[in-house]
Amino acid sequence: MISRRLLTSIALFLSGCAGTQQGYPSLAKRAVEDAPMAQVTPPPVPVAADAALKAQLGKLSAQAQAGKTAFDNAYPSADRATQAARGAPVSSDGWIAAQVLVSSLESARNDSVSALASLDTLYVERSNAIAEGEEQGGTEEIDAARSTALAIVDGQNDRLDALRARLAQP
Repeated sequence: MISRRLLTSIALFLSGCAGTQQGYPSLAKRAVEDAPMAQVTPPPVPVAADAALKAQLGKLSAQAQAGKTAFDNAYPSADRATQAARGAPVSSDGWIAAQVLVSSLESARNDSVSALASLDTLYVERSNAIAEGEEQGGTEEIDAARSTALAIVDGQNDRLDALRARLAQP
């Protein structure tokens, strides 16, 4: 019984190898493979940001840092409140107090979130202006400021998520 199945399997496998070789493409070199290769142009040299853009980036970076400072100052009280309300039922006094402090913590970070949104908008506007030939450079500086603001906001999001995880959800 086993040998019959084995012979049938071998016959099926071998039948896949017994095809005709007609219709396969040639492996000979094609004319397009002999064509000359195009030269790759180097990327454009980055142009530094102008004074107005640097001033705007400084203002937005300071705004993001202000939001970070406000968040960091408000965090300890929200942390204590959520620790105290851990396991408390929804709508209990401790739970409500913790929710209020978490909400005020979210408000304290408005400056950093707003700065990040402004930097995103500025990057898109600057990229479009460069593409249209109206401006030159500055995207690297915007991207660096945006990365810093994004790191601030991501850290705040992580800390808020940890606080919310301690509280019972309605």
